[in-house]
Amino acid sequence: MLLIIDLFIKNKLLQGDKELITMEDWVTIKNLKKRNPELGTRQIAKLLSLSRNTVKKALQRKEVPEYTRQKKISALEPFRDVISEMANVKHFKGSRILNEVRSKGYKGSQTAFYDFLSKVKISEQKHFTPYETSPAEQAQFDWSPYTILIGDELTKIYLYSYINSFSRYQIFEASVSQNQAAVFEALENSIIESEGACLRVQTDNAKAFVINASKNNFQWNSRYLTLCAHYGFSPSRSLPGHPWSKGKVEKSFSFLETHFIAGSSFEDLPDLQNKLKDFQKDVNSRVHSITKARPVDLFDKEKLSLLTLPEYRYVGVKEDTRKASYDCLISYNGSRYSVPWVFAGKFVWIKISRGYYLQIYSQSNKLITEHKLSVKKGSNIIIQEHYKSYRDITESYETLKEKFLENFPEYSMFLEKLLAQKRINAHRQLKQILYLSKLYSNIDLTEALNKSMEYNVFNHSFISGYLEKNHKQSFRIEPIKTKTEIPKGQVKRELSQYKLF
Repeated sequence: MLLIIDLFIKNKLLQGDKELITMEDWVTIKNLKKRNPELGTRQIAKLLSLSRNTVKKALQRKEVPEYTRQKKISALEPFRDVISEMANVKHFKGSRILNEVRSKGYKGSQTAFYDFLSKVKISEQKHFTPYETSPAEQAQFDWSPYTILIGDELTKIYLYSYINSFSRYQIFEASVSQNQAAVFEALENSIIESEGACLRVQTDNAKAFVINASKNNFQWNSRYLTLCAHYGFSPSRSLPGHPWSKGKVEKSFSFLETHFIAGSSFEDLPDLQNKLKDFQKDVNSRVHSITKARPVDLFDKEKLSLLTLPEYRYVGVKEDTRKASYDCLISYNGSRYSVPWVFAGKFVWIKISRGYYLQIYSQSNKLITEHKLSVKKGSNIIIQEHYKSYRDITESYETLKEKFLENFPEYSMFLEKLLAQKRINAHRQLKQILYLSKLYSNIDLTEALNKSMEYNVFNHSFISGYLEKNHKQSFRIEPIKTKTEIPKGQVKRELSQYKLF
């Protein structure tokens, strides 16, 4: 008990106010009375060096007394109205206001002044007016990184969101990359899935779109402008520090995080993509809080005004070539991947899709195979069917002859000379030539057949070599496939839709 009293007295001396009923006073008096019921108020007051009335009030009080700090009046308080007017009405700078109040008698510190000014000055609240667009007038595009569980490993992936602003119809794409190729692929896939492009697409200032975002020397990325021209839409960007200008697509990530990412895991990237598309379907089937309609229903109206898709996909990101070895392998990033036997010793195009797949194209633009990229260098990724012997011919020569003449009816003389020159293996030579007809256009193959007859050389190697060096087609990805045919030359739009160009 004496220890409690000593601590209390020391605390009181430090406070310098013995008559103030503090929380410590109240607790000590209550405990002292509880442990020593025989003590009266006079004795307690004498032990604690308090007045009797203070002890009496403490014993009568049932609730703990609250401590309230006495507010210290600032030396700037007399100047409050003057400072407020100069800061909020006249919009004077802080340094000028400080000089003014000092001339009126303020002698305090600069730090105290600026602290007071921050409390008096009314901060400007950022606000914006909701912006609604006409059908097919605008789309918004953005992406966000996430770390999720794929298989048994935490993997960093990027989820891309494209939203048609009028209908709020959203399209999601997933990739393990955010380089320019991955960004363009996600945007392009979204436009194709929408079955057309809006008049303009709103993006941020990422390097894939903008080389220089400054006001004085603004510059679009030339490859992005080429993509815009390919699909016919105009580029549009949000200014730095103005994320609300593409708020429709920004909001989609909040919903994506809470309703799809949180607590989820996936077997592999294809599993993620499949589930993401299921989630997309569910989102577009919900009634939107702003439009009060389902995006999928409004989109049926919006897509009638979308820009018509071109025949082929865009090819502007650098595609590399590789020469396949004679064991039917090409090298990429430290690993080797197989190609069909017919491409042994040939040049092929390669393209990375979603940062996850290695796509291999023939020089006539046909996708010949696709591999998942290996995470380990030095790996050999082989598909056994690529090595299936070209000598394994199950069809008769007559059957192969009929197939050849269906595509090239005027070249029966070619077959006669082939049979005369290659009596032993004419069967296999014709099989290989027919295989080439699947990889090259009829125009290119016809030219190769003419050269073969001109030089009187009738074999697969000559025709294959000529096609490799002289094919006319430039590199392009597979033709665009849409679910429904969009009418050409019959799309009508109001003139008001063109005011933003």
